[in-house]
Amino acid sequence: MDQVHNGFEKRTQESKTKDMIIVFTSFTFICIAILFALLVYDILTIQNLLSFDQPMESIMIVVFSSIALVIYGVVLTFTIPSNFIDDNNNSYQDESLPRIFLFMFIAAVFEETFFRGIIQNVLFLYTSHEWGAILLTTGLFLLIHTQYFKKPIMLLNICIPSLVFGWIYFETSNLLVPIFVHFIMNIGMTILFKYKLINFKK
Repeated sequence: MDQVHNGFEKRTQESKTKDMIIVFTSFTFICIAILFALLVYDILTIQNLLSFDQPMESIMIVVFSSIALVIYGVVLTFTIPSNFIDDNNNSYQDESLPRIFLFMFIAAVFEETFFRGIIQNVLFLYTSHEWGAILLTTGLFLLIHTQYFKKPIMLLNICIPSLVFGWIYFETSNLLVPIFVHFIMNIGMTILFKYKLINFKK
């Protein structure tokens, strides 16, 4: 009976992940269309979105920021009791690696395209202040994660990375950089949990 129940739960989770991939992919295409419109109407330039002026600096930022954010996630894992952690954070660990990679990559592309590519850029156009735009974007990022309001400590878990992604984007003027850092952080933490290399504090 337990095997049947576990098999049903696994199929349900796989279906949920597949649906989420489709949803994130659809929204990503919408965001790309919006960015294209912003370029066509000269609100943004390609240099705002995909600057390759300092490739070595961008690579170093990807490496060091990714490592720092994974370490940050590990430290939070060992310091925050498991009852303060949202259950959704455990839901993707049983997926196959290819599906985990695909889901984490699509999620990172969508969130960075929407929050950094569109929201942060538009706020910067209105405020002319980089950190003002970063802080406002992070505030909106926190607001859409309504599932964390019941366990507010989880907001800290996403607040610091969001600030880092915002800074990275303005520092490099290349949307690919926060996308890769976001993806590496998410996939790194998921793999650490999947293979029981780290566990939540009891």
